[in-house]
Amino acid sequence: MKKSKPVIASERNYIIEKEKFVPVSEYYGEDTFSHKVMKEKLPKDTFKKLMEAINEDKILDIATADIVAHAMKEWALEKGATHFAHWFQPMTGITAEKHDAFVDPSGIGEVVEKFSGKQLVQGEPDASSFPSGGIRATFEARGYTAWDMSSPAFIRRNGISTTLCIPTAFISYTGEALDKKTPLLRSNRAVNTSALNMLKLLGSKNVKKVYATLGPEQEYFLIDMDYFFKRQDLVLGGRTIVGAPPAKGQELEDQYFGSIKERMSSYMHDGIPAKTRHNEVAPSQFELAPVFEEANLAVDHNQIVMDTMQSVAKKHSLACLLHEKPFAKINGSGKHVNWSLSDNNGNNLLNPGNTPHDNITFLVFLVAAVRAVYKNADILRASVATYANDHRLGANEAPPAIISVFLGDQLTKILANIEKGTVNKATDAEIIDLGISSLPIVSKDNTDRNRTSPFAFTGNKFEFRAVGSSQSISFPATVLNTIVAESIDHLAEKIKAKGAKNINQAVFEVLKSEIKDIKPVLFNGDNYTKEWETEAGKRGLPNYKTTPVALKALITSKALNLFEKYQVLSKVELNSRYIIYLEKYIKDLEIEVKCLNNICLNQVIPAAAAYQKMIAKAIISTKEVLGTAAVVSAQTEILKKVVDLVNSIYLVNKDILAKVEVANAVHDEAKKADTLCGKVKPKMDELREYVDELEGLVDDELWPLPKFWEMLFIS
Repeated sequence: MKKSKPVIASERNYIIEKEKFVPVSEYYGEDTFSHKVMKEKLPKDTFKKLMEAINEDKILDIATADIVAHAMKEWALEKGATHFAHWFQPMTGITAEKHDAFVDPSGIGEVVEKFSGKQLVQGEPDASSFPSGGIRATFEARGYTAWDMSSPAFIRRNGISTTLCIPTAFISYTGEALDKKTPLLRSNRAVNTSALNMLKLLGSKNVKKVYATLGPEQEYFLIDMDYFFKRQDLVLGGRTIVGAPPAKGQELEDQYFGSIKERMSSYMHDGIPAKTRHNEVAPSQFELAPVFEEANLAVDHNQIVMDTMQSVAKKHSLACLLHEKPFAKINGSGKHVNWSLSDNNGNNLLNPGNTPHDNITFLVFLVAAVRAVYKNADILRASVATYANDHRLGANEAPPAIISVFLGDQLTKILANIEKGTVNKATDAEIIDLGISSLPIVSKDNTDRNRTSPFAFTGNKFEFRAVGSSQSISFPATVLNTIVAESIDHLAEKIKAKGAKNINQAVFEVLKSEIKDIKPVLFNGDNYTKEWETEAGKRGLPNYKTTPVALKALITSKALNLFEKYQVLSKVELNSRYIIYLEKYIKDLEIEVKCLNNICLNQVIPAAAAYQKMIAKAIISTKEVLGTAAVVSAQTEILKKVVDLVNSIYLVNKDILAKVEVANAVHDEAKKADTLCGKVKPKMDELREYVDELEGLVDDELWPLPKFWEMLFIS
C-alpha cells in the first residue's frame, strides 16, 4: 500500500496524525508507458499501428515513431524526467544505460525539450568495453541499440534523478547480437512459428500467436549493511569465501514460512514488486514471486526487480545478497523459472484440464517439452552454468547437475498407458476431501511437487529450478524456447508422415513411439541420492558438475546447428557466448583468489598472530607464578594448533597463487578454466577449512570478520 498526504484529525484534547493508504490497484504501473497509457496519449490510428507492429512483428514507420516519441516524451516530462536512456542487457549479466537530456539549444541561452522517432528507435552507445567473445575488436567501438516495442518504456528514479528508460536490443556494428534480449526475441519467434504450425495441424482455429510465459521465483538473503562492508569477499564477490557455519542453522526448520521480521517486512513493502513473499529455509533468506507474463517482459522485469531489491536495501541499511551460495553449508539461492506456452486467446497449452487423455493439445506439447529436455539436457545444463551456480547445483538443497524431468505419478502413468497402447480413463476428477467441515474440499492437482527435480511439471507449467539466483533468466528461456520449437517440429513431421485421416489416432501413434524414446529422462524420486546419480549414469543422462565442462555443450555441432537453424544465434554468436561465459568463470574465480589472499594475509594471519602472542604470554606468566611445574598443557596444545593452522594457511595460499600463475600462462581459455577449476578451486576449499577451523579457536574480540551467526541472526 502506498501512503498519500497525512490527514490531521482532532480527537478529544489532542491531535492524531493519520495516514491514508491508497490501494495498490490505483497506482500499479503508474511509472510505465503501458498499453493503457499509450491508448490515452496516442491518436487512435497511431495506437492501432503500434499495436499491429507489436503483435504481428512488423516494422514501425518513422512517421508513426515520431508521434510515439513525442507522446512518450510529454508523459515522461509530466513524471519529472529530464533524461532518456536506451536500457539494454549486454553480456555482462546486468543492465546498461547511457542518459541523454531531452533539451536541445533553441537559441542564445534557450533550450527546448525534443525527442524524435529516430532517437527512440535507435541509439549508438560505445560498445568497446562490453564483452563480445571475439565478435569485434576493442578498437571497433560502434554499437547500436534498437527499440523493443514489445517491452513498455518506464520511469526510473534514483535519488533526485528521474529518467525515461526505453528497453532496447544491443547489436554490433556488423549486426551480431551483443546482448541477452535479441536471442530471446528470436527464440520467441521460433517457438511461435512451430507452435502455430502444430496447432493448425491439430485442428485449432483462431489462434494467431503463441508465446512463452515465465514466472521467476527469486530467492535472496538480507544482512545488515555494516556486516556486509566489513567483508571484502561479500562486497567484491557476493559470497563469503571463508566462515564457519553457526551453531544453529536451519535444522529446526523454524525460518521457512515463519513470521517475517519487522525490518525485513518494511524492506519488502518499500517498492519491491511481488505477488508472493515469504521466509525461505535458511536464516535471513527470503523469496518473492511475481505474476506470470510474456517471456520478454518477465526477463526485463526480473532485471529491474533485482536492481530494485539491492537499491531499496540500502535505504534500510541492509545488503541484498543475490549470490547463489553466499554462506557455505547454508541453503543457497536459486531462481525457479516457471515456463509455459500460451496463445493469443489466453489458453495455456500446458494446462491438462479435467481429462488429460482427451486433451490432445496438452499431451503433444507436454511430450514435446519432455523430449526437448531429454535430447538437449546438456545444452539446458550449460544455460545455467556459472561459477556462482557451481557452488549450489548438486548441494542438498538444490537440484543436481543431472537434468531430469518430474511429471508426478498420474501423468507418468498416463504416458505409460499411451506407450502400451492402453489408454485408460483419466482419474483427474479425483478430489481430496480433508474431512473437516471448516476446511474446503480441494481439487487434486495433476502432479505433486518434487523440490529435488531440476525440471518439474507443476500442474500447468514446467518449473526449471536449476537457474541461479543472480543470473539473468534470458538465456535459459532462450534455450527452452529453441529446443521446444525443434521438438514441436519433430513431432509435427512425424504426425504428418502418418497421413492418417484420424488426426487423434496419428497423434497417439507418434506419442507412443516418442514416449518409449524419452523415458530415461523421467524420474519422480529423490534427485539428491547417490543411487539416482548411479541410475542416471546407466540411463545415459549427462552429469556435468562444473561450468568449464558444462559449457562445452554450447559448441557441439548439435547446438551450433540447432540455434542457427532456428535463427536464434548464428554459429559466430553462439561461439562468442561460449567464450564470454568461460571468461566470466575465470574472472569470478580469480577475484575470489585475490580476496582470499588479502583476507588471509591482512586479516586472518595477523589476528591469529595476536592470539598466539596472548596465549604464549599466558603460558609464560603462569609458569612464572606457579613455577615450571605448572600444568599448561591445554594452553600449549591450543597454541600449537593455532601455529599449525597459520602455517597451513600460509603454505596453501602460496600454493594457490603459484597454480594461478601457471594457469595464467595458458593462452587457451578453455584449458585455463579447466586448470583453475581442477587445480585451484580444490585448494581454495582446503584453505577455507583451515581458516574456518582457526575461527573456532581465535578470541572473538580478535577475529576481524563478522561471523555467520552475527550476519544471519542479528537483524
